[in-house]
Amino acid sequence: MLHLRLITPADRTDDVVRLIETTVGTTHLVVLPGAARNPAGDVVMCDVAREAGDELIGALRVSGLDETGSIAVEDIDLTLSRRADEAEAEAPGEGADAVLWEELTEATHEESTLSVTYVAFITLATMIAACGVVLDNAILIVGAMAVGPEFGPLAGICTAVVRRHPRLALRSVIALLVGFAAAMLVTVGFTYFMDGVGLFTRVQLEAGRPNTNFIYRPDAFSFVVAVLAGIAGILSLTSAKSGALVGVAISVTTVPAASNAAVAFAYSEYRQAWGSTEQLLLNLLGIVLAGTATLIAQKYFWRQQRQQG
Repeated sequence: MLHLRLITPADRTDDVVRLIETTVGTTHLVVLPGAARNPAGDVVMCDVAREAGDELIGALRVSGLDETGSIAVEDIDLTLSRRADEAEAEAPGEGADAVLWEELTEATHEESTLSVTYVAFITLATMIAACGVVLDNAILIVGAMAVGPEFGPLAGICTAVVRRHPRLALRSVIALLVGFAAAMLVTVGFTYFMDGVGLFTRVQLEAGRPNTNFIYRPDAFSFVVAVLAGIAGILSLTSAKSGALVGVAISVTTVPAASNAAVAFAYSEYRQAWGSTEQLLLNLLGIVLAGTATLIAQKYFWRQQRQQG
């Protein structure tokens, strides 16, 4: 279930209440006349089944309530109410399959914003991965994958394509390009420093590295894994499964590939640098294509499910 807290202008409250009452899957309607101060108006609260949430939120936005008042949405972890159970039963489809497009757009907008924190995380992840590739340490590679925040902008691109949101697409692309460029540049400097103090050597990079040489040797499996990760990542976002998203983060070699390219470039090992870059681009392409296709499929199947319901 979702909990909606709305601030409505006094002359619009009746329309909003009527909309809520006629939306299948809503319950626990509360109206507090004159309770809001900034902006001034009435407070309207209700609970709605997740599978009916997108329809109601969309209708509220069409009415302009997000401009004249406020729409706040929260997930309800536990509801002990027979009426809530009835509301969920009345709503078509399953809540786990429902996509809240406004929530997804807002989440990807935040995650794809180019910020100091975002650049810091992707840079730290790339530097950790640099240690992993030089030491041929798979544990460090996995750790770097988990730290990397690059799936946010990738999901933003997928969402922007499906929702036709050019500003989100531009924001996501900028975050992706600037983030990786900054991280790789810092990692080149980090490599020079580590080499200067004797912790990195060219010999280590050029060694066989059985645990990490896959990073600069892309193949068909690289693309297959990226596609599967893209599907899983989008599903984890639309169903709010953050634990699954962590699993996605450590399944693709975007950050390690960028890191290996930076270290290889620092040592003028251009064969590895190009192979790593190819691996990076292949993974990014696979995730974006699969993520976009997943959102399109979810949109289509949910529409079909609702029509049948």
